[in-house]
Amino acid sequence: MTKPQGIVQGIVIGGGGLTGLSLALALRQGLGPDIPVIVADPAFAVRPSRDQRASAIVAACRRLFETLGVWSEVAPDAQPILDMVVTDSRLHDATRPAFLTFAGEVAGGEPFAHMVENRHLIDALTNHAEASGVELRSDTVATYEANDNGVQVAFGSGDIITARLLAAADGARSKLRQRAGIATHGWDYDQAAIVVTVGHERDHEGRAEEHFLPAGPFAILPLTGKRSSLVWTEQPREAARIVALGAEDFKTELETRFGLHLGELEVLDKPRTFPLGYFVARSFIADRLALVGDAAHVIHPIAGQGLNMGLKDVAALAEVVVDAARLGTDFGAADVLEHYQRWRRFDTMAMGLATNVLNGMFSNDFAPLRAVRDIGLGLVDRMPPLKGAFIRQAAGLTGEVPRLLRGEAL
Repeated sequence: MTKPQGIVQGIVIGGGGLTGLSLALALRQGLGPDIPVIVADPAFAVRPSRDQRASAIVAACRRLFETLGVWSEVAPDAQPILDMVVTDSRLHDATRPAFLTFAGEVAGGEPFAHMVENRHLIDALTNHAEASGVELRSDTVATYEANDNGVQVAFGSGDIITARLLAAADGARSKLRQRAGIATHGWDYDQAAIVVTVGHERDHEGRAEEHFLPAGPFAILPLTGKRSSLVWTEQPREAARIVALGAEDFKTELETRFGLHLGELEVLDKPRTFPLGYFVARSFIADRLALVGDAAHVIHPIAGQGLNMGLKDVAALAEVVVDAARLGTDFGAADVLEHYQRWRRFDTMAMGLATNVLNGMFSNDFAPLRAVRDIGLGLVDRMPPLKGAFIRQAAGLTGEVPRLLRGEAL
């Protein structure tokens, strides 16, 4: 690496998706204007965002967005999940009895989650980051070299700067993680998710549905208006076959799984498929490097926790960095990053284990296991305190919760 062209002694974030932008804004608000924060992502060249996916934002992460000042901007486009129904059936069963139902509030007037289309969140975060003085570069972090005094970051454009800390928010195939030599452990599920947005004749009334079918979960997640986002699990070959169908044949496959309880269906965007797997980085940190979001972990979408896990990373990393900076210590030092790793690693492993167990239990048609799980769901449905504990866990409000997830500014 050649001689650095600039000394910033701040923080560089590689990756400008929801996790990277949230981290940048949290750091800017906590650190103040004197410590530079730079986010690099070629996607900044295309605005507004074209990301058609939608995400479940649990209550703790909504509090984070409120504290960062962006929730009011996306709230009109956010659909609260007011209740949830879980069924367990075969594809062509005449009925799908509800084995488990959840009320949708963690406290009076506070839904446990909202559904938000990613493009609204990305645009709001981008606007607030720019307004707060975060530097957004339409560029990549090509490589880096760390030493005791800092980390030299080389961008794709050829610019080189020295920072205190580099955060890798560049996704599941993180090049920064690979550059650090951090291995991952995990496996593919031999499943793929079909993601599509549909319109329907009748109002969903804020209800989310999770239908456990032999191929995997079929989730109906409410969006604003008479629309829902679907996460539809199949074996990869079957998923590829379904998305290649013509419009009418695809709709037939959809109606077989969705049902007609919300009336006539309309496919509103092009169905897309994503391979499903589980992996966790063997370390969330390296010399002056911290992994956040999908760069650190990818879990099954069965519980809708993927983005929320990344936002928990954001809250924890921002808190340890800001606390170190206020003490006047080196916020990119090994002990600071080790604190972040200890905070996040156990929760990540626990959630990964939980989603693995759920997927293994429900993505099959083994009759004895079906009987056991249906009895289990029925018992949980009759135990309000246990259901309440599940809701608080799903909402991200248990354990050692970072300040931003409690709605407290850094």
